Amino acid sequence: MFLVARGYSFARLIAPSFIRLAKSVISYSILIFAMYAAAKDKKIEIIMNKFPLLHTDRLDLIEIKQHHLGDLYKLYSDEKVTRFYNLLPLKSEQEGQKVIDWYQTRFIDQLGIRWGIALKGKPNIIGTIGFNNFAKRHRANIGYDLQAEYWNCGYITEALRAVIDFGFKQLEINRIEAEVMQGNVISERVLDKLNFRNEGVLRQWMFWNEKHYDMTMFSLLKTEWAEK
Repeated sequence: MFLVARGYSFARLIAPSFIRLAKSVISYSILIFAMYAAAKDKKIEIIMNKFPLLHTDRLDLIEIKQHHLGDLYKLYSDEKVTRFYNLLPLKSEQEGQKVIDWYQTRFIDQLGIRWGIALKGKPNIIGTIGFNNFAKRHRANIGYDLQAEYWNCGYITEALRAVIDFGFKQLEINRIEAEVMQGNVISERVLDKLNFRNEGVLRQWMFWNEKHYDMTMFSLLKTEWAEK
C-alpha cells in the first residue's frame, strides 16, 4: 500500500510538469508555423510588388498596359475568341478600357494577375493569360485566350507551362483550377496535355447574360506538377 501511495503521489507531482511541457511544445510549434506562414506571405507580397515578367522560348509574358488597348480590342472583338467566354464581343476600343482597368485593379489588390502574351521581342500582345483570382497558399483559377490567327501553334501550352510554374513556385498555390464551358474542346485538350484532371461537370455553375451554363472543372495540384 505504501508503494502504491508513493507512486500515486509521484504521478500527481510530475503530471503538472508534463502538462506545462506539452503546452510549451504546442505553443512553440504554433509559433514556428505562424512565422513560416508569415514568411511565405511576405515573399508573395514582394513578388507582387512589381509586375513579374515571364519568358519562354518563343514568348514574353508582359504587363498589359494602356498602349495595348488596340491589341485587346482586336482580340476580344473576334467572336471566335469570345465564343466560350463570359464576354460579349467588343464593339469599340473604349469598351476594352474596362478590361484593362479590371486587370490592373486585380493586380494592385493582389487578387489576381493577367499577363499579355507577346511574341519574343515584339511589343504587341496576341493574347492574355493568368490567374483571375488566387488565394495565397491555397488555390487559383486560371484563364487564357489567343488571337485566332495564332491558334494551333502551341503558344497557349507554352505560356501555360510558365504561368503554372510561377503559380506553384512563387505564389505558393496548391491547386490550380480551370473552368471550361461545354463544347470548348480545344481548351480541354490543352489542359489534358498539361495533366489537368477532369473533375466533372458543374451543372449551371456560371450565370452570365441572363443564362446558366454548365462548366467542366479541371484541376492540377502542386504535387502533381512536381512529379513531372
